Amino acid sequence: MGSSKPTIAIVHVGWHIPSSYSKLTDHLQSSGLEVHIPRLPSMNETRPPNADLATDTQLIRSYVESLVEAGRSVILVLHSYGGQVGTNALVGLGLEARAKKGLKGSVSHLVYMCGFAQLEDKSMVDKVNEFGHGELMSLAFDFAEDKSVVCRDPKMSLLGDGQGAEESEVQEYLSSLARWNGTCMYQSISHCAWREVPVTYVYMRSDMTVPPQLSEIHGGNHEERGQRGCDYRAEYRSLS
Repeated sequence: MGSSKPTIAIVHVGWHIPSSYSKLTDHLQSSGLEVHIPRLPSMNETRPPNADLATDTQLIRSYVESLVEAGRSVILVLHSYGGQVGTNALVGLGLEARAKKGLKGSVSHLVYMCGFAQLEDKSMVDKVNEFGHGELMSLAFDFAEDKSVVCRDPKMSLLGDGQGAEESEVQEYLSSLARWNGTCMYQSISHCAWREVPVTYVYMRSDMTVPPQLSEIHGGNHEERGQRGCDYRAEYRSLS
């Protein structure tokens, strides 16, 4: 490769599509970074939903695999549910695993942005229940009979007080949100890429969907439970 800069791949959360991240991607690209943000199949808005965590995992695995096989060093930004997808999809693509096979290109870092860094055989809802918030699910989310779901109050749930954002920017962001397959919240992962790849966890103080206290618990899964092979670094940042 002609550039030493890493490639950035973003795995988005439910309800979001790539354009929901336009401000972030524009900023990264203006810094000279190559940015990829594939749309997850579970966000194809088909009713009833026909794609889930398994389909999302397959897409991200294939997409990132093509980047590393082209020799790129890829940093994954895993946002909320995107953490569940990336954790499940990226085993075997880290630097050490690739180097042992004599292969160039790898996933060099996982950045969990308020993301679910879960253990094997655990779902997003397992973590919510572990924290004692299971009874709040129906208050926060509006599930249809076909299990597709929207946030009841996306502005409050996803932006908190929205401090520092222009109203036009807020409205543009909210207008990008769409219905998601809520079944994904209940599906468990079978692999943990964070065992093999260095991690940074970004906590968001104003996120009401995954509040800081919940973030701290599953952001610390690897360190607190003594998991091996994880270069774990936690960072607190206010991204409101």
